Amino acid sequence: VQLQASGGGLVQAGGSLTLSCAASGRTFSSYTVGWFRQAPGEERVFVALISWGNSTRYADSVKGRFTISRDSAKNTVYLRMNSLKPEDTAVYYCAATSRYSGTTYDQQYSYWGQGTQVTVSS
Repeated sequence: VQLQASGGGLVQAGGSLTLSCAASGRTFSSYTVGWFRQAPGEERVFVALISWGNSTRYADSVKGRFTISRDSAKNTVYLRMNSLKPEDTAVYYCAATSRYSGTTYDQQYSYWGQGTQVTVSS
């Protein structure tokens, strides 16, 4: 499966963005899809996931502000980000796995998108 992440940009603190992760090659609904982010000089960390059963998990740092969802008809997963903070600034990556239902470990994701930059100004 090939993943294409998009929707990043520059936004002021308190603003919102919606990231999209579009899949091609396979039916996306049978995959767990995760969002990860990597800030400059830091490791890549888990942000949110939606399992193939449509269960969701969030990192504590984004809980209540970010929402992950899936549109199976469009083969796309979205990450709605509200109340953005400067510390949310990072390159955001979407990833998919057909082997692990609810994993937050990036090493367990087999397929990755190219990343999209999110910059939140204070």
